[in-house]
Amino acid sequence: MTHRRAVFVMIVVTLLWSTAGVITRHLEQARAFEVTFWRSLFNAAGLIVLVGWLRGPQALVQRVRTGGMVLWGSGLCWSVMFTAFMVAITMTTVANVLVVMATAPLFTALLSRFLLNHRLPARTWAAILVAGGGIAWMYGTDISGAGGSHVLGTAVAMGVPMAGAINWTLIQHASRGEASADMLPALLIGALISAAVTLPIAWPLQASGADIGWLALLGVTQLAIPCVMAVTAARTLSAPEVALLALLEVLFGVAWAWMGAGEEPSSAVLIGGALVLGALAGNELVALWRKPAAAVA
Repeated sequence: MTHRRAVFVMIVVTLLWSTAGVITRHLEQARAFEVTFWRSLFNAAGLIVLVGWLRGPQALVQRVRTGGMVLWGSGLCWSVMFTAFMVAITMTTVANVLVVMATAPLFTALLSRFLLNHRLPARTWAAILVAGGGIAWMYGTDISGAGGSHVLGTAVAMGVPMAGAINWTLIQHASRGEASADMLPALLIGALISAAVTLPIAWPLQASGADIGWLALLGVTQLAIPCVMAVTAARTLSAPEVALLALLEVLFGVAWAWMGAGEEPSSAVLIGGALVLGALAGNELVALWRKPAAAVA
């Protein structure tokens, strides 16, 4: 895959990822954990087909059986991300959830610093401070007059970037040897765990036929397909490029919810979100700018 095509693929990936909020707002009866169950179930079905086609059924089963703690730990992190995202998006606004998710690169940087002893440049510390100020502005303004559901939804959403940071750090820690083999089946493990855990909580199921259709669309086209595409594109793009392009999900997601569900973000979310996105984008752009200079030197 060429660099230009990989960039285009990542843009399409973020566009597909960003449809979760607006589609969820059109559900009739399914709520919270039931939404998560159906989405994870259809995600698992889609991944079985996709990963089985890419790797072969026997290789997929063998990898799941022999993947060890790294593969299953990554799968557990994916399950937390799949579950926390959908539960949070049914409790608070799409903009809040997406801006919180955008902090994943900063959580990853902090965790790598303390667990893997990776040194953080001054620009990353500055980005952490600015992004933290942006989140404090958002929720210091909004939560003071918000209901309990909004506050709890925000707290649940924090599970997504935190689990993502643990997942990435775990994979980095085991980046050598057999453990660094195929990690794509971890997506399938995460989807199956998420569906299994949320089914008892969601029972009895109340989703209408239309709801199940929407959630099937979410599981396959909003999650399974773009996740596989992202793994493919990441083989060509650098980590800063992937992180920077992934921020488009926030912009696309807020726009979809605004135009498709009438969910207009508050001024506090717009200001705080701009600080978060600006800090992250600035951090990644400086990294991209310095990388060629270091290579030349």
